[in-house]
Amino acid sequence: MAAVVLRSVTKQFGLSPVLRDIDLEVADGELVVLVGPSGCGKSTLLRVIAGLEELTHGSIEIAGRRVDGLPPQERSVAMMFQSYALYPHMTAYQNMAFGLSLARYDRAEIARRVHHAAERLQISALLDRKPAELSGGQRQRVALGRAIVRDPAVFLLDEPLSNLDAGLRARTRLELAKLHRELGATILYVTHDQLEAMTLGQRLVVLREGRVEQVGTPLEIYRLPRNVFVAGFIGSPAMNFLDASVVSADVREVLCKLEGGALVRAAVNGTPLHRDERVTVGVRPEHLHQTSDPEAPLHGNVTVAEVVGEACYAYLEIAGARDGFVVARLDADTPVRAGTALQLHAPPERVHVFDAAGDALERSGMRRS
Repeated sequence: MAAVVLRSVTKQFGLSPVLRDIDLEVADGELVVLVGPSGCGKSTLLRVIAGLEELTHGSIEIAGRRVDGLPPQERSVAMMFQSYALYPHMTAYQNMAFGLSLARYDRAEIARRVHHAAERLQISALLDRKPAELSGGQRQRVALGRAIVRDPAVFLLDEPLSNLDAGLRARTRLELAKLHRELGATILYVTHDQLEAMTLGQRLVVLREGRVEQVGTPLEIYRLPRNVFVAGFIGSPAMNFLDASVVSADVREVLCKLEGGALVRAAVNGTPLHRDERVTVGVRPEHLHQTSDPEAPLHGNVTVAEVVGEACYAYLEIAGARDGFVVARLDADTPVRAGTALQLHAPPERVHVFDAAGDALERSGMRRS
């Protein structure tokens, strides 16, 4: 396996930039997940690394060798597509062996590699079946086996679980995590599923409009988002945002006044701010707690209450909320329904503040990735 290094990677289609000066280093054996909204360039980045799209500017190194001028077959990468791209007229064995046959491996070596991969993926009994005779999960494993037999330096996986139902998706996600540990493989993984991203990725790369917004561990990005975009994109339900103005600010704390007049404290370094400056206050649903204090900063009547397993998501219409409402994650046993009056507060260490440009203020002693 091998490290992947991207330097100023840029891709344009005509005059339209899709990737903009991307710098990224993926360590040998690391599983890095690319996330972002549709059209942000996730799949294009994989295709550029694989050599399926020509680079407009920049460089790509794999295992210390520059590969952006090489054809796909010489880059030592294996790409797995969302559709699996299996040949319908071939058996599972033939699909897995096809690339090795093109590379002119002898039959004995092909058989050894295919059977070894099939054993690891628990599909040995399926090798004589054609794709139409396989379930979605089985086809996914065959496609993954086709990548494994090539023994590539890097695996590029483009939404490999998106065609599976929820139950099979969860099981296959666990199998992928186990396989990564066993192979010690370097993997770049694209997904739109936040659960996949947060559980599989050793690091996340958050993309927007072809640019890298933030790179870090899932927990770092969740707890210390760099800006409003990352804060709103990572997390489900999304972070609540409220318009506010600065009452006071120092190195330890910012006191903000919400549109309704209530005061909220945030344990962040407020030295870049000035009194009356407009800011955005952010707080995640699970960090809002019910209180009996009538002076609580967030209060209103519940418009919708959704009970999902052990959680109840209460939606309140609150002045200044960016989406028109604030959502709180409460215990499912909390007696809440439409029309219930709630008072909510958040601990200052759980409150985020973003300046007028949308950038997050740092917590004292804590640095964002």
